[in-house]
Amino acid sequence: MRLTDLQIRKLRPPERGQRTHYDEALRGFGVRVSQGGSKSFVVMFGRDRRLRTIGRYPEMSLADARIEAKRVQADMALDLVTAPVAVPQISFHDARERFLLDCDGRTRPRTVFEYRRLLTRHFHYEKDIAELTRADIMGVIDRLKRTPSEQKHAFVAIRTMVNWCRKRGWLEASPVPTLTFATAERSRVLSDEELRRVWLRAAAFGYPFGPIIQLLILTGQRRSEVGGLRRSWIEDDLLILPASFTKNRREHIVPLGPMARAVIAELPESGDLLFPARGREDVAFSGWSKSKRAFDKPLEIEGYTLHDLRRTYSSTMARLGTPIHVTEKLLNHVSGTISGVAAIYNRHSYVDEMRTALERYEGHIAKVVGDC
Repeated sequence: MRLTDLQIRKLRPPERGQRTHYDEALRGFGVRVSQGGSKSFVVMFGRDRRLRTIGRYPEMSLADARIEAKRVQADMALDLVTAPVAVPQISFHDARERFLLDCDGRTRPRTVFEYRRLLTRHFHYEKDIAELTRADIMGVIDRLKRTPSEQKHAFVAIRTMVNWCRKRGWLEASPVPTLTFATAERSRVLSDEELRRVWLRAAAFGYPFGPIIQLLILTGQRRSEVGGLRRSWIEDDLLILPASFTKNRREHIVPLGPMARAVIAELPESGDLLFPARGREDVAFSGWSKSKRAFDKPLEIEGYTLHDLRRTYSSTMARLGTPIHVTEKLLNHVSGTISGVAAIYNRHSYVDEMRTALERYEGHIAKVVGDC
């Protein structure tokens, strides 16, 4: 059959195991339906006709799945070429730019922005990509040990780029070693007094970082989501984050309380973006590290990250008696109390429950920060 959204929705689970329905419009591409009712897009590749899962429906749209299937098939076709060929001479700089240009057409803008930032900031080699060595890579990675998060993200960026280059025959083997990074389990939650100090500092710090901090406290959203907010995403008291912007690629609708709306109402006119980068109206704020260092200098509190404000938001919601499923809706968590098949069929938006929870939460924050 030629797959359509209507046909996919009508596909019934098999009595046992799973069944794959192939798309006549794209050979080797199809949707697999399991006995439990879940539906996943798959693509067939290789001489042994292996299947790879590329996304779950409806989290991934049919159109996006077809694009991803074509990309996987193209990449695997390159891998199957075994005849020896001369390795072309391409400089590291040119390879990096071609990789980023290719990412523009198939990767989320926020991911492309991070790849560009990491690769241009940390990796500089005056040599061909084929001459890159493990020592070259590890020299950069080792210098980033004092910033574990940046170290890990830089490693992922260069590994992704080098693998992309290898598939195109620009180097015979990847010089990037296999590494694992220890992830410290963070549990930092700011006390009410610490939160009060951060809020007061934000009120005095000014635009754009001060209001960003206030909205992180009031909404519990991720820093990239607050930093990239647009006026066109706000309808009355609702913030509607499109699926293309959120971390889990799901549209996120969350109410804005009176305090959050007041912060937004006092922002300067800056076009659609609430917090554009300096001198740019079309690029979102990105000066996180520099602004955070300046912001924290006079604060006499234990070190914290911006993500700790999100954790503090969640913890405070629990203290105020907010049901966990409502908190998860506010935070746009995919995994949680409502997941799997239940999450697909449960279309209740919980907007009223979220408004009630935010009313209690902002009332608590108002008492904590006092008249400021």
